[in-house]
Amino acid sequence: MKRFLKLTALMAAALPLIPAAAQAEALFWSTQAKPVEESQAMREQVMAGFAGGVDYQGMDNGPWLTRIQAELQAGSGSIAVLGGLHGDLTGLEDGLMDLSAVDTNGIGDAMLALGSLGTDQQLYVPWMQATYLMAANRQALEHLPAGADLNALTYDQLIAWAAAVHEATGEPRFGFPAGPQGLRHRFFQGFLLPAYTGSTVTEFRSAEAVEAWGVFAELWSHTTPASTNYSFMQEPLLTGDVWIAFDHVARLADAFNQRPDDFVAFPAPAGPKGRAYMPVLAGLAVLKTAPDAAQSMALVDYMLRPETQIATLRATNFFPVKAVDMPDDMPASVQAFAPAIATMTGASDALPALLPMGLGDKGGQFSQIYTDTFEQIILAGRPVQDVLDTQAEALRALMVEAGAPCWAPDAASDGPCPVN
Repeated sequence: MKRFLKLTALMAAALPLIPAAAQAEALFWSTQAKPVEESQAMREQVMAGFAGGVDYQGMDNGPWLTRIQAELQAGSGSIAVLGGLHGDLTGLEDGLMDLSAVDTNGIGDAMLALGSLGTDQQLYVPWMQATYLMAANRQALEHLPAGADLNALTYDQLIAWAAAVHEATGEPRFGFPAGPQGLRHRFFQGFLLPAYTGSTVTEFRSAEAVEAWGVFAELWSHTTPASTNYSFMQEPLLTGDVWIAFDHVARLADAFNQRPDDFVAFPAPAGPKGRAYMPVLAGLAVLKTAPDAAQSMALVDYMLRPETQIATLRATNFFPVKAVDMPDDMPASVQAFAPAIATMTGASDALPALLPMGLGDKGGQFSQIYTDTFEQIILAGRPVQDVLDTQAEALRALMVEAGAPCWAPDAASDGPCPVN
């Protein structure tokens, strides 16, 4: 026994002489930037400046979630930081650390609120985003209504502007992606209806929804009829057939890259409930089982630095979640879109309306309801309330069948999101 104690004492005395192990690379476990080229760019261009190094792993949703669940069940793990879309992180609330101590200065309050996941804590912080914007030919600017601010338009002002351009040119020059592959349904789900109802699902057939469709019908009277053939708005902007348009940033980019001096980008209009917009929002979170909380927090802070946000944009084509000064070598579309996105998401009346969640393989049916509503009200001229009543029943049945709870801006629900 004495010999054992003596040996133990000698070993203890020798421990300080053994060099401390180097800090392990931080494991960044993400559903984003999965293609080989993007993952490599994340490691080499985005993560290279983080002290200690980062092991960035882009995973499909299934394996991503399986490992998270295993680490939480075990009570320990090796994942330092999680990266995922809002919908990926929803449902992990009980396993996430509070990130309220992270410096989120410059990120809009409405976007930050999404990261609470319905709690009183900051369970994820916004990381990167894509979205939809408005674009206009600079020739249209001289027809803006008196007193209108391009970066803070209302729907009424947008209609007045489209009408003025229509009158001045003799042609309706508002353009809308209503073609077979156009993203028209996203406009109704994420912009128009939430701006008037504060809802995507629950208030689908409300009096406010009737008003919203009436507003769009008025805008449609100044919309070029060729819009039913448009799937990408960059092309009619370049031909001059359209002077004012709405679309996803990826479907506007070529116009700005080909003729950057001819076009301006600006935020979506505001309605009575706010400046609704649809972000494709990715966030950063930390599991309670993270091996080194300080390292995890440092990595989250690192990812929000302006220079890291720009590097992430280069690697993924996702935009920063805060206003940053863009380098001169960025594409013209990025130079134009980034400030417009920052203005929209940081507006005092910003109202994020998330992509549909929890629908599984029924997402296409969900979007078809909004497309059918548009076609029956706007193209076929059927009575608004009659159409909304019929489509609301289809929507209710779909939500029940999918078992999908509400998502923002609708209030959280127990069970399927109700349709009033």
